[in-house]
Amino acid sequence: MLEDMKLFATVVEHSSLNRAAERLNLTQPALSRRIARLERELGVDLFRRIGKRLELTPAGKLTYEFALELRRFHGEYLQRLSAYKTEEAQVTTIGASLTTLQTTLPGLIKAMTEKHPNLEIKAVTGKSHEIATLVKERKVDFGIVASAVDDDAAITSVPLFDDTLMLVLPRTHFILEKTQLEMKDLNGLPMILFAPGTWYRTLTDELFRRHGLKPDVRMEIDSFEAIVRLLSACRAGTLLPMSYLRPQLLEDNDLYVVRLKELEMTKRTTSLIYGDPNLLVPSVRYLIEETIAYFSRGARRTTELSPP
Repeated sequence: MLEDMKLFATVVEHSSLNRAAERLNLTQPALSRRIARLERELGVDLFRRIGKRLELTPAGKLTYEFALELRRFHGEYLQRLSAYKTEEAQVTTIGASLTTLQTTLPGLIKAMTEKHPNLEIKAVTGKSHEIATLVKERKVDFGIVASAVDDDAAITSVPLFDDTLMLVLPRTHFILEKTQLEMKDLNGLPMILFAPGTWYRTLTDELFRRHGLKPDVRMEIDSFEAIVRLLSACRAGTLLPMSYLRPQLLEDNDLYVVRLKELEMTKRTTSLIYGDPNLLVPSVRYLIEETIAYFSRGARRTTELSPP
């Protein structure tokens, strides 16, 4: 039943038998039979089938909660069991795109190492396609990149969350004297931008071209932290991923976030990618499941950044 519960949880998390079957490297009929077998064993219907859409029944919701607990207990058991196999600390290598390294990875690493004190996490950075290559070559255990990798059959890509760009300005910036800011106000605006070569900068440049904007680019820096610290001194604005922004960061640097609908439409999906699941050791498989659960339960909180 343990394996069937894992399959059931995967179906719920992908909201589709077809997508879940692809992730599990099973055919859709084979996965359907496993779910049907689980329903027979439990004596309840887990899903309501509304056309092609699956909806959890009350029994299904209860079973999903149990499946998550079962997965967690099983993972913890494997983690503890590994201590009897080796006295060395477990080392996991995560590949991360440069943007992800600065926005997403710090919180994840902190959460994982607090829960597993003997876990040592190494990070390798690169562009998204480079991380995908490292995953396929098994030079990293898994990757977190600011895109989906759906065009490579050798890689499984699991969406974690959607990110978007936000306009960030010093609270004393003169432009904030305007009652309502619009995209056209970015034309000629002094700005500090991230260095070229990342999805984030590409998205920024495409946005400017689409709206016919030519901001006054004062600096190009490959560090979000440096950009944030320089905004007030340079009296400049910037566009930053929402995943990087935290209330304390804004307060400490006396910054203000402006919501523009055109920016909120510039979404990019951050995904976890890994290679052949049959080649993953149990401890890495467990960390992948824990990482997916970490984001699915909202550990990466989307903070309310509206003006006070």
